[in-house]
Amino acid sequence: MLKKLLLTASLSLFAALSWAQDYREGEHYFALSHPVKTVADDKVEVVEAFGYACPHCNTFEPMLAHWRKQQADDVAFVGLPVVFGRSWEPLARAYYVAELSDKVEETHQPMFDAIHLQRKRFSSVEALAEFYATLGIEKEEFTKLYDSFAVNMKLKQGDSKLRGYEITGVPAMVVNGKYRVSAASAGGHKEMLEVVDYLVERERSAL
Repeated sequence: MLKKLLLTASLSLFAALSWAQDYREGEHYFALSHPVKTVADDKVEVVEAFGYACPHCNTFEPMLAHWRKQQADDVAFVGLPVVFGRSWEPLARAYYVAELSDKVEETHQPMFDAIHLQRKRFSSVEALAEFYATLGIEKEEFTKLYDSFAVNMKLKQGDSKLRGYEITGVPAMVVNGKYRVSAASAGGHKEMLEVVDYLVERERSAL
């Protein structure tokens, strides 16, 4: 029995090492030119850069949601809504309003569904406020936060981090402010999460 357990452990270790060796810096993931400060020194931070208007982000979200639920307490997940054009800014602001209201869990997937399934086009703050009111954020509260100092600061900080992460397309993920992974570099959405898992494990061992 002991020999069987040792053999199983050895095979698992060998498989893990073989798996890790398949991921190469500069091919499957990229080291950032300058590390970006993370939210906490005692956790491995994983950032997802996304846009509600992005169809690839919409496809990726269910996989990511499942992945997030499987993470240990030492992994800190951070969502980063990108602004690649004027039409993206209202959606990024809406995300930050939800974040400040502690309603991201309730609003995140519904926003993707509204844009990509229901074909909603949020052409005004009022339209966004009405939609978010159905998800638990009162219209007055949404409108007040939408153009607040707090949201404006989050937008500026997000833009600064986006440049630091050297991200030009979404979805993309950054592990511990050091490594950038995209679906293109990893070979697909599922593979992107596998590369992130490898990098998380590597960073975890250094905590």
